[in-house]
Amino acid sequence: MRILILCTGNSCRSQMAEGFLKSFDSRLDVHSAGTYPAPRVNPNAIKVMTDTGIDITSNYPKDVAVYLDQSFDFVITVCGNAKESCPVFMGKVGENIHIGFDDPADATGTEEEILSEFKRVRDEIKTGFYDFYKEKVLPGLN
Repeated sequence: MRILILCTGNSCRSQMAEGFLKSFDSRLDVHSAGTYPAPRVNPNAIKVMTDTGIDITSNYPKDVAVYLDQSFDFVITVCGNAKESCPVFMGKVGENIHIGFDDPADATGTEEEILSEFKRVRDEIKTGFYDFYKEKVLPGLN
């Protein structure tokens, strides 16, 4: 089963979601991308994922254009707030799904407050994507 997770910069939310889905089931072919990829994965996203035992240090932001000629069972957008425009995937896709989250990269305050926001969003992503996995993915694999 092939899954593509999309957001704007592909530096935080989509990277964390990719890490969680891969950790749920090694049979999944999971990718993430952005419409305007950032230069690198956000170091705070790497840190809070490492805290869960998931290593995304070798991940890097990718442009959605590299996937347009490929097909996916699911394409999931993770943008969350009204000021963001969610990307639309124009390739071959079985089902488009939106599971929105706040962008932790927008967090301000002390380093502790910013990390707290990354952890909050990380935990929401884990819950949201585990529910997706149980409801949509597992029935298709069995």
